[in-house]
Amino acid sequence: MTEDPQARERRPEHQVRIGQGPRNRRELMVKTLWIGVWLIFLSSPVQDLTSGRHTTAGTVAGALGLTAFVVTYLSLVFRNMGRPFTPRVVVSMISVLGVLAPLLAYTLGPAWLGLFVYLSVACGATLPVRATYWAIPSTGVVMYLVGRHWDQKADNSLVLVVLIGFAMVGVGQLVRTTVELRKARATVAQLAANEERLRLARDLHDLLGHSLSLITLKSELAGRMLPDHPDKAAQQVADIEQVSRQALVDVREAVTGYRRPRLAAELAGAEVALTAAGVIAEVPAEPDLDGVPEESESALAWALREAITNVVRHSGADRCLIRLTHRQTLDGAMLELSVEDNGSGGSGGIPGNGLTGLSERLEKVGGALEAGRIKHGFRLVARVPAAPAGDVGSGA
Repeated sequence: MTEDPQARERRPEHQVRIGQGPRNRRELMVKTLWIGVWLIFLSSPVQDLTSGRHTTAGTVAGALGLTAFVVTYLSLVFRNMGRPFTPRVVVSMISVLGVLAPLLAYTLGPAWLGLFVYLSVACGATLPVRATYWAIPSTGVVMYLVGRHWDQKADNSLVLVVLIGFAMVGVGQLVRTTVELRKARATVAQLAANEERLRLARDLHDLLGHSLSLITLKSELAGRMLPDHPDKAAQQVADIEQVSRQALVDVREAVTGYRRPRLAAELAGAEVALTAAGVIAEVPAEPDLDGVPEESESALAWALREAITNVVRHSGADRCLIRLTHRQTLDGAMLELSVEDNGSGGSGGIPGNGLTGLSERLEKVGGALEAGRIKHGFRLVARVPAAPAGDVGSGA
């Protein structure tokens, strides 16, 4: 039994997603504060710089080194909460931290030993688990040796650095597990959508196969009877009408349980399709569809399906970015879907049948479609009302 997409869409939006980049300004602030609050432990190096015990050159060099350390640390840890850097970039940034921490602590004094805590956190949060087995203890050993240089007993600090580092390894494992579960849920949603399509295909085949065969047979009989036996031909025609009406009723009953395309399921399917085609995909995981009319969501889902089909079949792209944004316009609240790739965008500037039909579908629900080439690829933007027609002016 799969999860109800509507129930997922009604989840509280104040929950900050784990393992993903911020979706809005509020989440950006929350994640920035969550990382930035731990920078309070840099107060010792700052106080040491402002104490006046160093020469002017030493103070300037220390300030520059501390700034470089903090910028590198924040860039590495904050980016790792969303779309992380490549392994080569991560190793390079860890190396920068690994050089600055002992250099500053060795040359400026024991007040700078706290930098090793941040180095340990960065190793635990960004390196593969096997690499942390030697990186975190090595960080603690180097800190211990630098502390001994200043005749500081760093036994407690050594334990603290190692424990904090491996605690971040556990947090990283939790984040990775959460991301994998989210992808698995998207896959389940896609499988459920595929199963629904298969159900409809089977039902239509079973219903229409017999009915159309019977209609064909009776049409042939009516054709043979028409010259000599018009009354019998008329009976065959009447039977054809009856069979076709019954077939129409059966088809309507068969599709009664067929769901309209859901945007969440289409997003999951888009990620699967793009990945299978070798396209690097950036797909929003949980769209905010609170209050969005079903007709608008359905039209946007069709737009996404058409856009992804074009990317996979015609664009030749290797990267695709999908964004879903709420916008306030003169026409009211709108939900905007943007699909941007770095491909060729097909040939010619005349829209195909797919885009023409899609534009008509969006116009029926009060939306609009924009599609065309951009500097480095092709972009499709579909907009639909984010509120029912009667509620458009309620927010004024």
